[in-house]
Amino acid sequence: MPTLTLTGDIDPFLHVSLRRGESIFCESDAMVMMEDNLDLTGQMQGGFLQSVMRRLANGESFFQQKITATRGDGDCLLSPQMPGGMQILEVGQTQYCISDESYVAATENVNVTAQMQNIGTAIFGDNGGFFIGRSSGQGQLVVSGFGSIFTIDVTPDKPILIDNGHVVAWDAQLHHEISASTNQNSGFFSNLVNSVTSGEGIILKFSGKGKVVLCSRNRTSLFEYLAAKIRPNS
Repeated sequence: MPTLTLTGDIDPFLHVSLRRGESIFCESDAMVMMEDNLDLTGQMQGGFLQSVMRRLANGESFFQQKITATRGDGDCLLSPQMPGGMQILEVGQTQYCISDESYVAATENVNVTAQMQNIGTAIFGDNGGFFIGRSSGQGQLVVSGFGSIFTIDVTPDKPILIDNGHVVAWDAQLHHEISASTNQNSGFFSNLVNSVTSGEGIILKFSGKGKVVLCSRNRTSLFEYLAAKIRPNS
């Protein structure tokens, strides 16, 4: 299996070492540098339908990059589209759900498919709309977030509330639902209004046992900033 290493403290590179015959899949435009022994191709991983659904799920490009060591061992450097950290996740006994724009790369035996969310989470949660990314297979998966990356453990006796704009990925065995406020004595829509007016936004409640990967900066704020920068002057 390819050797994956994060290089650098701020906005790190993903350093991938491939032995002859090994491959890695990554998001379009992720490749920064590769040695001459490697070949780069574009592929629809999982076929046409899954490519369309992944595009809806977490903002991936229709075609992924596949980097293969065809003429001998070689190294490459990859980077995510958004500024910030990355996390290498071990996939196998544990599978992960992935927020939109968070997927970076995966080893060859890991697939990222689209999974439909319930309507409430899809409309209010902002973690990929009606579809989210879901890993399967065995190997390693790399995700990225805006700012620094932090991993938190959720246990059955300690559910966690997280602002949805900071969620990068989570253990697929965890249960998550909209929890618009920490006020347990108010109704859902009252809490929703309170969250909006307080500036906190929508909160997701994770329960069960597993890990959640967080980023320090709100991804929604980044997208709004980028949209404002490219919006033509009125």
